[in-house]
Amino acid sequence: MPTNKTLLIVAGLAAAFAAPAAAQSTTDSESFQVIGNVPALCSAGTVTGGNNTIDLGVLTDTATGFLRTDLTAPPRTITGSFCSSRSTIRVEATPIVAQNFTATPPAGFSRTVNYEATAAGWTTTPAVFSTAQATNTAATQTRNTAFTGDITVSLANFATGGGSTLRLVADNRYLGTVVVTLTAAE
Repeated sequence: MPTNKTLLIVAGLAAAFAAPAAAQSTTDSESFQVIGNVPALCSAGTVTGGNNTIDLGVLTDTATGFLRTDLTAPPRTITGSFCSSRSTIRVEATPIVAQNFTATPPAGFSRTVNYEATAAGWTTTPAVFSTAQATNTAATQTRNTAFTGDITVSLANFATGGGSTLRLVADNRYLGTVVVTLTAAE
């Protein structure tokens, strides 16, 4: 049989567990930082119409053999371009050169057409590259903010390599390239 002393101890323990602690909080919390990152990146987008060819057609005046003075190229638009940070746009081009006639052309002839390639819309000042120039300081332009937009690529100022008094050699394949590059600055 329990004694009075035992009952007092049991009753005291029951009272201690039943009473809330005076200094104890009823809530507690932890906080977490949620972190991530976005890398500096660029995408050149896609060419409208999906065709990366600029076909100039017949380059010469068939009556004279000289480079056509009315030679024009339809501009091409690159859509969906973006850079997530400060960026540069650079345009580079190679002359339009006869691919099958690879020998030195005879006197009075050339196998090269020079031109100017322009990439506009990314920066206030378009990036411009001239295939006739040894240096092209305007070929790279910088944008100081993230941006998304269209880039229009155009060709102009066609000229016979070696001078306008030269005719172009016959070749069914003259080829040049234009490359537009977006680069994110980190």
